[in-house]
Amino acid sequence: MARSFIQNLMRDLEAPIETRGFGTGWFAGFFGLLFSGVALCFVASMRWPGLFSTPELVAMEGSFAFRVLFQLLLIAGYALALLSLLLRPRKAIGFAALIVALAASLIASFDPSDARTGVFFGVDFFAVNLMATGLMFAPLERLFPHKREQRLFRVEWREDLFYFLVSSMMVQVLTFLALAPSQAVNASTGAFADFRAAVGAQPFALQLVEAMFLTDLVQYWFHRAFHRIPFLWGFHAVHHSAPAMDWLAGARMHFIEIALLRGVTSLPLLTLGFTPAAMQSYIGLVYVYSSLVHANLKGDFNLLGQFLVTPRFHHWHHGLEEEAIDINFAIHFPWLDRLFGTYRLPPSRWPKAYGAPEKVPEGFVAQFMYPFRRGR
Repeated sequence: MARSFIQNLMRDLEAPIETRGFGTGWFAGFFGLLFSGVALCFVASMRWPGLFSTPELVAMEGSFAFRVLFQLLLIAGYALALLSLLLRPRKAIGFAALIVALAASLIASFDPSDARTGVFFGVDFFAVNLMATGLMFAPLERLFPHKREQRLFRVEWREDLFYFLVSSMMVQVLTFLALAPSQAVNASTGAFADFRAAVGAQPFALQLVEAMFLTDLVQYWFHRAFHRIPFLWGFHAVHHSAPAMDWLAGARMHFIEIALLRGVTSLPLLTLGFTPAAMQSYIGLVYVYSSLVHANLKGDFNLLGQFLVTPRFHHWHHGLEEEAIDINFAIHFPWLDRLFGTYRLPPSRWPKAYGAPEKVPEGFVAQFMYPFRRGR
C-alpha cells in the first residue's frame, strides 16, 4: 500500500503541465509538501539537536524568530495541503503534504533528551539550503526559462534531490575531510602568522574578491585534472551524467569528489588568514552561484560573460557536442579559461544536449560504485 501511494505521488508530481495550472491544486500541494518537509527537518533538529542539527545553527534554532518561522511553515503546510485536497482530483500530493505536516506536529509534541551523540546529520542545513536556493531559482526558472518545455520535475530529478540531501546531511563528514589538508598546512607554517594577520586586516570586499580568485585558480586545475585523468574522470562523469540542466543538477556530485574538492578549495581560505566573515560569505556565495550557473535560465549575457561565469558559459561545459568537450573549467572568472586556452562561448548559441559522453548507471549506489567498476 505504501509503495502504491509513493508511485501515485510521483505520478502526481510529474503530471503534465496542462493538468497542474493555477486552480488545479497542484501548486498548493507542491508548496504544502515543501513547507511541511522543511518544517519536519526543523523540528527534528530542534528536538534532537545532538543527532540532526549542525552546531553552527543551534543558536539560531533556539531563537524566538526561528520558532515563529517553524510555526508559520507548519500552518502554511497544513493550509495548502487541505486546499490541494479540495481542488485536485488526484489526492496523492495533498495527502503527502498533510502526512508530513502531521508528523512534524507529533514530533514537536515530544521532549526527548538534548544530549549530543558526537555524530550529527545536518537536516537543518539541508532545509535552510533547500529554502534558500530552491525558493530562489525554481520560480526564476518558471518565469525566465531557457528551455521552456523543461518541467520542474524533469527526468532524474529524484536522483539529484537525493544528492542534494546527502551532501547537506553529511556536512559533518565532509567538513572533517575538507579541514584535514588545511590543518596540516597550518600546523607546519606557524612562521607565517604575520602574513596571515595582514591578510585578515584587509577590507572585507577585497578579501572576498581574493578568496574568489584563489579558490577559482585552484579549482580550475582540480576541475581540469578530473577531465584529463581517466580514473578521476570516473568520479566527475557522475556530475556530467545529468541529462538536463537546472538549479538542482549541480548537486549531482560523487561523494569522494565533493570531499576532495572542498579539501582543495578550502586550502587558500583556511591557510592564508582570511577572516571568518569573509570565508562564510564566500561559502554562502558559492552555494548560490553553483545553483545559478546550472540553472535553466535564458539570457546570453555576452558582455557579462567575458568577466564572470554565466549559465550559458557553464552549460557549454556540460554540452555533448564535440566543440563542448573539455572547455570552460572556471567557476567564477572565465578569463582563466582564456589564459589557459580552454575558453569557448559561441555568440548567442547554447548546447543542444547535455550529459556524459558515456553510459553512467542510474541510481545513487550504482553511481557511487561506477568509478571503481568503470575500468573493468
